[in-house]
Amino acid sequence: MRRMLATLAIVLVLAYATLCALLFLAQRKMIYLPEYTRTARDGTDYALARDGIELRGWIVNPGQDSAIVYFGGNGESVQANRDDFARWFPRRTVYLLAYRGYGASDGAPSGDALLDDALAFFDDVQTRHPDRPVSAIGRSLGSGIASHVAAQRPVDRLALVTPFDSLANVAQSHYRWLPVRWLLRDRYPSVDFLRAYRGPVLMLRAGRDEVIPPANTDALERSLPRAHVVAIDEAGHNDIQAFPAYGEALAAFLQ
Repeated sequence: MRRMLATLAIVLVLAYATLCALLFLAQRKMIYLPEYTRTARDGTDYALARDGIELRGWIVNPGQDSAIVYFGGNGESVQANRDDFARWFPRRTVYLLAYRGYGASDGAPSGDALLDDALAFFDDVQTRHPDRPVSAIGRSLGSGIASHVAAQRPVDRLALVTPFDSLANVAQSHYRWLPVRWLLRDRYPSVDFLRAYRGPVLMLRAGRDEVIPPANTDALERSLPRAHVVAIDEAGHNDIQAFPAYGEALAAFLQ
């Protein structure tokens, strides 16, 4: 009996270790979902050269003095926001950049690459709008990226949509029985990023968010007591933009 129990324990440990290894190897395929966002280059009107690759995107309301940079979700086609942003921000030029491997951009996504690209993106937009304010919107995964930019660059105003305290904590919430915090490479610790940010912050929460657990948004909210928080109770993670309160809050904050 002891030998059987020892054998069973070994089998269970090996199975658990194998599962952890598979999760570690496949994690970026689980985090980044670019395959549904791919589009032709000839439909874009913005380009940024980065380390031998080209990132491409779109410009909304060109020619305005001040600007907004937008960082989308992990499976978002950011160009779908163009009509809404044109209406909501008529006095701002809005720049939408597809991450590496997304849209018409070259390369493959990873945490370090996306964070570095985001800084270069902000810098390029700043040069196009010298001495004028540049604000940032980050949605879901993009909230972590926008938080990193706000920590490193003079972001005028920061809007975070369905945000989290850190991606590692979100992943741990979904996989409580796995050591996700030890395994995750791309962590996006928004709470840490924003410790030094002193600009105005808007947080837009979805009351029925099925992706970001409420506790992970609560933790970020507690770390930003000065933030203006708008909760859209009936909204889910992927349909929050369909509710009028979403556009109204962003327009009021960023006008």
